Amino acid sequence: MKKILAVLITMIMVFSLGFPAALADGGAVYWLNFKPELDETLQSLAAKYTESTGVAVKIVTAASGSYNSTLLNEMGKSGAPTLFVIGNAEGVREWGEFAMDLTGTPIAEELTTDAYNLYDEEGRLVSIGYCYECYGIVVNPENVEKAGHSMDELVNFEGLKAVAEDIHANAEALGFDAFASADMDSSSSWRYTGHLINLEYFYEKKADGWKDMPATLTGDYVDNFRALYSLIVNNSITDPKDLATGGHDAAEEFMSGKVTFYLTGSWDYATLAARVPGAKMIPYYCGVEGEEKAGLNCGTENCWAINKDASDADKQATMDFMMWLVSDPEASAIIVEQLGVIPYKHAAESTNGFLSDAANYTANGCYVMEWVSQPNVDAYRAALVSALNQFDADQTDANWELVRTAIVDGWATNYAAANE
Repeated sequence: MKKILAVLITMIMVFSLGFPAALADGGAVYWLNFKPELDETLQSLAAKYTESTGVAVKIVTAASGSYNSTLLNEMGKSGAPTLFVIGNAEGVREWGEFAMDLTGTPIAEELTTDAYNLYDEEGRLVSIGYCYECYGIVVNPENVEKAGHSMDELVNFEGLKAVAEDIHANAEALGFDAFASADMDSSSSWRYTGHLINLEYFYEKKADGWKDMPATLTGDYVDNFRALYSLIVNNSITDPKDLATGGHDAAEEFMSGKVTFYLTGSWDYATLAARVPGAKMIPYYCGVEGEEKAGLNCGTENCWAINKDASDADKQATMDFMMWLVSDPEASAIIVEQLGVIPYKHAAESTNGFLSDAANYTANGCYVMEWVSQPNVDAYRAALVSALNQFDADQTDANWELVRTAIVDGWATNYAAANE
């Protein structure tokens, strides 16, 4: 697939004219955006940049869940994106050869960390993180205190379990429950099949010392995933049997004070904090030894790559636009407001409380739970959703084995499919 893709795009590049000459001469920018929620902001910033510099900036935003197919389609056209996203190791294998080496470029030199950068097998810097995020369990401390507990108890799975189960058992008297609805429809399932499951991968990677995505999993931490997942769905405002079809507004449940815990990330900080000002984020405690030193899940799949086949003028225009986004006081402040934090020397400072929580864990010597990419993501997660739905409906060991199979065997199957 990769070789066929390379041949097709190379042929199109050879026979196409690229950007219209009027644009190519002075350079132009075409960013294929990965984040639909950022579209309105980027369109506004692009217009502002064009007005002040005269450089044409085109922003096209892929629909949610369709970035890879949109990128494949757009890269095969005349006037392909000059700026696109390569967000993980799988993306490097698929698209790295189409990316310019950013080593030593002005935008790379502006970074404050190399932690979110991606390199190909030859050591080329093919993409750089333009923001990073954190996710975990968001807590309403006021509810915790009303229930007769303290945030100081939430330092491991044992403490989280005790607090959550006590709140759930007394939900009627308290007027609020423990966890928000863990819906398994497409608008919510990623919190569990993409985020929560990361604890299994992270601890397996930590134990086995992965360097790259492995072809198989041992599944050694699937039981830890079960422990936390079961705690969530069995101490929730919604019966587990009612999670498959979705339709519950978990964010509103949290913001209205009806629940105490909600799984989300730093991207939701502004919205949640507006109604729950004291909201804090804690790690995915799951019973692993030494997890008192765990921090939040931090990482990104939001990484910029510059099309190596763009004209020199377009590459320069794209680089200049990137530099403006991360260093101009006004532009970077707008980006930071939307994304939480961007790791560049002259960017505006973040006011995101959940990212501050992540920084505090790190400052206190806690390890970061790094994000681990999944193979053949959509197919892998779809099978896991199906298995979790069966378990939610009937929580037997036999049905949990279906979940284990989706996690472990599904990884091997989808890794093989992605690397054909």
